[in-house]
Amino acid sequence: MNRAPATAKLNLALVVGPTRDDGKHEVLTVLQRLDLADRVSIAPARALRVDGFAADTLVRGALEALAAAAGVEPSWHARITKRIPVAAGLGGGSSDAATALRLANATLSEPLPGKALDEVARGLGADVAFFLREGPQLGRGDGSDLEPLGLPQDYWVLLLQPNGSAKTSTADVYRRFDERSGADGFDARAQELMRALAAVRRPRDLTALPPNDLAESPFAAELRQLGAFRADVTGAGPTVYGLFHHRRRAEAAQRAVATRARGLIAVPAWYG
Repeated sequence: MNRAPATAKLNLALVVGPTRDDGKHEVLTVLQRLDLADRVSIAPARALRVDGFAADTLVRGALEALAAAAGVEPSWHARITKRIPVAAGLGGGSSDAATALRLANATLSEPLPGKALDEVARGLGADVAFFLREGPQLGRGDGSDLEPLGLPQDYWVLLLQPNGSAKTSTADVYRRFDERSGADGFDARAQELMRALAAVRRPRDLTALPPNDLAESPFAAELRQLGAFRADVTGAGPTVYGLFHHRRRAEAAQRAVATRARGLIAVPAWYG
């Protein structure tokens, strides 16, 4: 049996543009792994079986897609141990799928080469493709056109899930974005993001990245008041993150909002 962690991710920045011909939105996003992780195990089996997370569809779909691409039957037993909050904008499902792809591919007598595996991942979703890469990445197009970034990794991350928050479907989040003409000025915001990235040398420089186009939260402003040098919503929400130079400041901020939000502390990770 093969086992591996399936790490969470942050959108350190998310700039969203107009709808493309394929129905997806044009995006420019900065993706960073965290050490917060699920665990996925894969073993050959007589038929496809996925245990541990009843709501899974992504791991099953990933293994079916891998089998189709490799010309084999989907004959694996997958087990998912969840630690990443579900439907939180942290990419847990996509990370589980990418980890299952990588582990299952290694069990094949003729594993798919990297490019072919990447194509399978891209067909499953932009975040799935990201989780096959190492290090922070800049996502373009629908988010799956990826380019490595050299970003600082020496900071602490406080993740907050506000009490009573529930993620609206990603489709609804984008629909509201379109209704408020959120794509207006996309090119200018994208240029702002690229200028800010070019100037990043130390963690504090991440402060200059533009805010998330899709979602916002009053907790972000509160975390900045509590010492975060950057705070925003990740992905389509509802998780809010704060970046801190020191763990003790992150822990103090976690305590300050403990009656109103569940908090987790993490650090950047390079790979799953």
